[in-house]
Amino acid sequence: MLLSTLFFAMMNSMVKYLADYGAFQLVFFRSLGTLVFSMSFLLYRKIPIFGNQTKLLFLRGFTGASSMVLFFLALQFMTLGSAVTLRYTAPLFVALLTVMFMGEKIKFIQWIFFAISFAGVVLVKGFDATVNFFGLTIIILSSITSAITYILISKIGSKDHYMVIINYFMLMATLTGAFGCLFEWKTPQGIAWFYFILLGIMGLIAQVLMTKAFQIGPAHTIAPFKFVEVIFSLAFGVLVFLDVYTLYSLLGMGMIILGLVLNARYKKVKGRDYYSF
Repeated sequence: MLLSTLFFAMMNSMVKYLADYGAFQLVFFRSLGTLVFSMSFLLYRKIPIFGNQTKLLFLRGFTGASSMVLFFLALQFMTLGSAVTLRYTAPLFVALLTVMFMGEKIKFIQWIFFAISFAGVVLVKGFDATVNFFGLTIIILSSITSAITYILISKIGSKDHYMVIINYFMLMATLTGAFGCLFEWKTPQGIAWFYFILLGIMGLIAQVLMTKAFQIGPAHTIAPFKFVEVIFSLAFGVLVFLDVYTLYSLLGMGMIILGLVLNARYKKVKGRDYYSF
């Protein structure tokens, strides 16, 4: 999982580095490599590509692709560390959506944990000058679509192979990116082609490592380590993009992660695909 977070942080850094290109184009190249791998895996193992729950799988792919587009777009409006941290507020929206539409009960102590994370969002918004209202809106929408995706994955459960779920995600993301490229394509020049290929490779490696991590160990133990991606992203932001963070914005990021980790440990979330981005 630690290696997975490192590669995800490297992938996000590459997305930000290629910010001169449109978000749809970046989504296309990031998804295509993983799609080739997942499709080849399913064909080799003779696993039905379309799965058993087509409607749910299609919705999962659509919401996942939407979240990725919004996240890549948000990276153009704020520092790398802030974008990654704010996107991890998705479990907050999972809780709210399940309470509102599924009747799930949330313990009082969990609301305290969520309040800690929300206070962290307020600090990041108030003290990170790169986080404007437009960028914050985009990243929150990315988190909400991620939350919907988590709920859909929970609904899908074990009735479909995990690689089928990933394949739908990558297929929808590739198609969404390809469609968007029709309106905002910018032909890469020289070494930029290598960077785009590298983007897809890093996304593939990160996805495979994360999946293997959840196969090897219990989800409630492995999942909290996903938040190490924030640390790597902060480091890359400072070293590569010379991002500057105030003490209060760093405190806010820490509060977001603290609240979410405490809730994850309390609830012991089950399901290896819970963090499937």
